[in-house]
Amino acid sequence: MKLLVINGPNLNMLGVREPGIYGNRSLEDLEAELRACCTARGVRVEFFQSNHEGAIIDRIQEAFGSFDGIIINPAAYTHTSIAIPDALKAVGIPAVEVHLSDVFSREPFRRVSYTSPACIATITGKHFQGYLEAVDILLEHIGSRS
Repeated sequence: MKLLVINGPNLNMLGVREPGIYGNRSLEDLEAELRACCTARGVRVEFFQSNHEGAIIDRIQEAFGSFDGIIINPAAYTHTSIAIPDALKAVGIPAVEVHLSDVFSREPFRRVSYTSPACIATITGKHFQGYLEAVDILLEHIGSRS
C-alpha cells in the first residue's frame, strides 16, 4: 500500500507560524512521525508540500495509478479552491482531509471546506494526531474494498 501526503500553503512554516494555533513542531517533525507510523503498518509514504495551487493539482493528478490513498491538508485552499477537490474527484483515489487546528471553530471564512465533499473523511483540530488517524482511516477503507 502506498500513501501520498500533500500539505498546502504555509505548512512549510510549521513551528514558526502562529505556534499558539499550529504548535512548535516543524513539517519535518510531522513527516518523521508519519513515516514511522506508516513503516510500522507496512505502508509506503511520500510527502509533497507546495504554496501553489496548480502544483498541488498537478501532484494529485500525477498520483493517479501510483497511490492507494491521499492525505491532504489543503490549508487556506480548503476555503477557496474548487480545482483541488475537482482533481481529487478526477483521480478517484480515496482521500482524507486533515487540518491541524479546528477550522470549524475559527473565523467564519474557515468554516467552509470545498475539499471535504471530495474526501472520505475530514479530521480537524487534532494536530499531528489527525494525520496518524488519517492513515488508519485509509487503511481500513482501502482494506474493506479488497
